Amino acid sequence: MGVQVDDRTTIDMFKEAQKGRPRSNPYPREVQIRINKRVQRMRDKHLGMRRMEVKMPTELVERLDEYAKQQECTRTEIVELCITEWFEMMSKELPEG
Repeated sequence: MGVQVDDRTTIDMFKEAQKGRPRSNPYPREVQIRINKRVQRMRDKHLGMRRMEVKMPTELVERLDEYAKQQECTRTEIVELCITEWFEMMSKELPEG
């Protein structure tokens, strides 16, 4: 049975032991990042979140980052709040009936 890079349970038993502090994770950094992102996507999915990619002018992103820093929150939280408030504002403007 060959050892796969993404295999979480099988470690390479034939590799020579390295000197120094043992690694806390047997996988290379690229694989760790891939595994962590997969876990994060699953966690977000269970929380009812979906990914969305948006292209915006650099100046707007810089202003958004500055405002997020002032408010001590994330860029995502600000965008979510702005969109929610925009929908609430639009629903009030629509005529009922």
